[in-house]
Amino acid sequence: MEILRTPDARFEHLPGWAYEPRYVQLGELRLAYVDEGPRDGAVVLCLHGEPSWGYLYRKMMPGLLGAGLRVVVPDLVGFGRSDKPAAASDYTYQRHVDWMKGFLDALALPPVTLFCQDWGGLIGLRIAGEEPARFARIVASNTFLPTGELPLPPAFFAWQQFSQSAPVLPVGGIVSRGCASALTAEVIAAYDAPFPDPSYQAGARQFPMLVPSSPADPAAAANQLAWRALQTFSRPFLTAFGDADPITRGADRALQAAIAGAAGQPHTTVRGGHFIQEDAGPELASIIADFVART
Repeated sequence: MEILRTPDARFEHLPGWAYEPRYVQLGELRLAYVDEGPRDGAVVLCLHGEPSWGYLYRKMMPGLLGAGLRVVVPDLVGFGRSDKPAAASDYTYQRHVDWMKGFLDALALPPVTLFCQDWGGLIGLRIAGEEPARFARIVASNTFLPTGELPLPPAFFAWQQFSQSAPVLPVGGIVSRGCASALTAEVIAAYDAPFPDPSYQAGARQFPMLVPSSPADPAAAANQLAWRALQTFSRPFLTAFGDADPITRGADRALQAAIAGAAGQPHTTVRGGHFIQEDAGPELASIIADFVART
């Protein structure tokens, strides 16, 4: 496996992101994360999606830390400061799940509060279905757990086609277009920082191709099993979706109807697009902090 590592200089002086990077070794891969807040605080695990990285959580972290919570934000393999296998074939849905399980094992975290968006949910909800004891509660935002049995929206297939045909993925521009609020040029550059050139983008290009869009997909069966297990997940489960996300619209209702722990919870809709952490970061932090305190 050829592995690329983004130079540290690419991450200097990013606006709003002065957190110390930490690392765990997962076989031949180094996974990066930040871990802030009191060691004995309740742990909030924040999982990002495609094609962002941990920087997406910079507007949420002050509120979470101010509430006395410990906040752990990993960069998925292929993103952020984490190592980036160079070949698209190095990335599979199962490997992403296994890499995240390995990360959680390495940190030996107590049961966490999971906040997951986009692929953070495809990975996090899958793990919650397979190993529910890892989670004290879950907050799902703009995400879902596809099994290939229901049709995906046209917007997803347009994005999938673009991810394969664009000569270079304009990552910062993609994030910006997925927000309801305007991003500054400096913030857009921060999302581009992990990718010095297109050779670093194999993981970002491959993620859209790994979403199960038919029952024959390699990940469909495992996700179907995870869904069945999640139906009995009785720990608190909350949805906080954006009101302007064409990709995941309606998935919150499916999660609320299917998951036992979602019953009676104060599910909410916040104003914002797909990258809801950018549009409503402080509000989401308050929702999570209140959820932890209440449950």
